[in-house]
Amino acid sequence: MISKLLIANRGEIARRVARTCRAVGVSPVAVFSDPDADAPHVREADVAVRLPGAAPAETYLRIDALVAAAKAAGADAVHPGYGFLSENAEFARAVQRAGLTWVGPDPEVIEAMGSKVAAKKRMADAGVPVLPELDPETATEFPLLVKASAGGGGRGMRVVRTREELAEAVAAARREAESAFGDGTVFCEPLLENARHVEVQILADTHGTVWALGERECSIQRRHQKIIEETPSPAVRSEARQRLFDAATKAAHAIGYVGAGTVEFLFTDDQEFHFLEVNTRLQVEHPVTEEVFGLDLVAWQLAIAEGARLPAEPPTPHGHAIEARLYAEDPAHDWRPASGTLHRFRVPDGVRVDSGVEDGSVVGVHYDPMLAKVVAWGETRAAAVRKLANALDRAELHGLVTNRELLVRTLRHPAFAAGDTHTGFLAQHGLTKRPDVDVRPAALAAALALAENRRTALPLGWRNVPSQPQKVGFEFDGESVEISYRHTRDGVICSPEVEVVRAAKDFVVLAQDGVQVTYPVAVYGDRVEVGGLSLRVLPRFPEPTSRVAEGATVAPMPGTVVRVSVEAGQHVEAGTELLVLEAMKMEHRVLAATGGTVAEVLVQPGHQVDAGDVLAVVEGS
Repeated sequence: MISKLLIANRGEIARRVARTCRAVGVSPVAVFSDPDADAPHVREADVAVRLPGAAPAETYLRIDALVAAAKAAGADAVHPGYGFLSENAEFARAVQRAGLTWVGPDPEVIEAMGSKVAAKKRMADAGVPVLPELDPETATEFPLLVKASAGGGGRGMRVVRTREELAEAVAAARREAESAFGDGTVFCEPLLENARHVEVQILADTHGTVWALGERECSIQRRHQKIIEETPSPAVRSEARQRLFDAATKAAHAIGYVGAGTVEFLFTDDQEFHFLEVNTRLQVEHPVTEEVFGLDLVAWQLAIAEGARLPAEPPTPHGHAIEARLYAEDPAHDWRPASGTLHRFRVPDGVRVDSGVEDGSVVGVHYDPMLAKVVAWGETRAAAVRKLANALDRAELHGLVTNRELLVRTLRHPAFAAGDTHTGFLAQHGLTKRPDVDVRPAALAAALALAENRRTALPLGWRNVPSQPQKVGFEFDGESVEISYRHTRDGVICSPEVEVVRAAKDFVVLAQDGVQVTYPVAVYGDRVEVGGLSLRVLPRFPEPTSRVAEGATVAPMPGTVVRVSVEAGQHVEAGTELLVLEAMKMEHRVLAATGGTVAEVLVQPGHQVDAGDVLAVVEGS
């Protein structure tokens, strides 16, 4: 029996596994890097062991350090979570050599499925339909997809549409895969555009029983990484569903699978499908399966590791569940990750929230920017989708740019409601572009709340020349907006159309045409959060500051320079790649804003940069 479990992971999944440990009477042990020293998953464990360093290669990817941590803490088992070393056969072997129980499939199975190339061949031999493999060096069939053989999560993946793009796409995929998984092997396969990503959750014991626990629709993706997942799929019909289950079960038996895992497929409109991979671990989106089947997959992982036998048949599913991943990132700016302090994190009751953060958490640059998973269940798909959209819309996420608004617009899109989803959904419907927003009501609410927060013994808005209005400037999404208002005996006057009903420190009520709207307001220094909008207060009298040279390209985020693509004296067009930054485990291209001549390049590969650092200067032609 397992009594003390080391969770070889961090953030949301570490907290989620620890929660089950508490429920079944197992003592959870956490590990943490230096940036994670104050993280919730550390405080909530019974014992926590430091992994000195910050980067994943120094900490969560060090097999020796993790095994040593387990032994030092007196753990008798290890749960890998997902990501990091969760699909690393050598880690599983090292755990077992140390005399500890490995909560997962046998190392040989992990190894067999760890190479997507080898896995596809094995599945083809077992009669599971697969896509043909293309050689990255000689491929002639386009469009195609370059994929990392050793990992997933969208890392090490590139879409290639022409032969000229192939070499650089392969090189970039190899770099990203090496950084994320320690293995730069990549391969290519035909790109099935607008196909669906459908996967089957499997659970298998050591006695030969395999459950197929429904299919999950995971087609809403960005950068080949899922952001909305649901079960059951709105597209899969009953006959195809049974074929999917049969294929997943056949795959599990073919490799002698034990534990929780996922068999992933590409699914087409004609109800056909092709094998993608077997994930030999728990998936990020496992909560939707738990909600529909009424079980705890982590509890079953622990029980199976102890030798428990599954019942002959799985539970009967009921209703519909859907999950959205909240990320600290800006979809409108090429999914640029955000780092900093998350001042407030609150999601309304009525939904499940699996998170790695809380009020005051610091989101750093070393790890994936996912903040939380929000999961809703309903009797019908429409009910579950509406519940999730409403919860996200009302969530208070202060201090960081997030993808919340994109998630809400996606969930409320007519095509999504109709179940017409595929892997190109966001691009097809232009959902990554930030819609036009009338920011003036929110800015007025911010100005009035700021005045209340600064109230002194003098009357609010008092000034020597009362006929002159108060003016407050704000910046929103790179644009400035100025608000004017006056205090009179009759109250606050801002415009003939808008009436100020009430102004307080943390909320403002405005009315227009008899309709009142309450704006919740939170102030953090020069940042004011109004509903879902974040405004920056502009100083009335800006202090003289050094100006960035005209034509300078600055770092949009902290990160590491992995490639410099231009040199001084080179002519570039607008949109030319200047260099590539790696941040939060993904590569981000930095492009020239205008055409001209590269006057100066100030960084080299390997350089660490902060947001705002000048990277290069392009002078106009």
